[in-house]
Amino acid sequence: MTMTTIALFGAGGKMGARLARNLMSAAARYRVRHVEPGAAGRQRLKDELGIDCVDTAAALDGAQVVILAVPDTLIGKVAAQIAPQLAAGTMVITLDAAAPFAGHLPARPDLTYFVTHPCHPSIFSAEVHTTPDYFGGVAARQSIVSALMQGPAEAFELGEDIAKVIYQPVERAHRVTVDQMALLEPGLSETVCATLLDTMREAMDEVVARGVPEAAARDFLLGHMTILSAVIFKQIPGQFSDACNKAITFGKPRLMRDDWKRVFEPDEIAASIQRIT
Repeated sequence: MTMTTIALFGAGGKMGARLARNLMSAAARYRVRHVEPGAAGRQRLKDELGIDCVDTAAALDGAQVVILAVPDTLIGKVAAQIAPQLAAGTMVITLDAAAPFAGHLPARPDLTYFVTHPCHPSIFSAEVHTTPDYFGGVAARQSIVSALMQGPAEAFELGEDIAKVIYQPVERAHRVTVDQMALLEPGLSETVCATLLDTMREAMDEVVARGVPEAAARDFLLGHMTILSAVIFKQIPGQFSDACNKAITFGKPRLMRDDWKRVFEPDEIAASIQRIT
């Protein structure tokens, strides 16, 4: 079997260490060279995984794939620094669509750019709670999304295989475009979902401030989130009561602007990503 050499940048960070651990399970297919600038991160890899890091030049020498497990704000800088050392045909993998969408990757049409991101385990997954593994990549199955931003069509297979390894165990793998991935994050997952969840937490705090015991409010909200989500997302057959539907009809215009879906317009997505990167 042909070995593929991977240079993993940011290997000692929180996400990088997850990837390093999972890549060890595919050692028959992937030879990994780890790069970590921080002393604490290098020591972490040594202590937890027995991994020794190498410098950038050694990592990139003959590497066919480069994974940038670094913060969004650093992807452009790191990519620009290493680009002159990358041979034509090298695949560069980023773990988020923000920097690629914003145009922060070097203008190298001879490189392959692959973007992949985890969906994280579903709230309906029993494994999330029994493991527990809320983030994914350890024991609870999760789905992933991937995009081939540029490069030969046949390169997608390699990129997706690596994605399935670093995010394992994987339930489903979805192919999307970079623009679609930007709609998913930050659009759907952060601008909408995280904002509304933060608002729900504020609402819980408000009823506590108005006298409801905190434990009662938390149990009540989280329990209702489970059944309401199961019905709304058709995890189970069912429908809301007339009273609940009337509350939604009255509540939505009180909580949401009429034009709230503009957050998915290209200019809004671009502005959101600009703030992130």
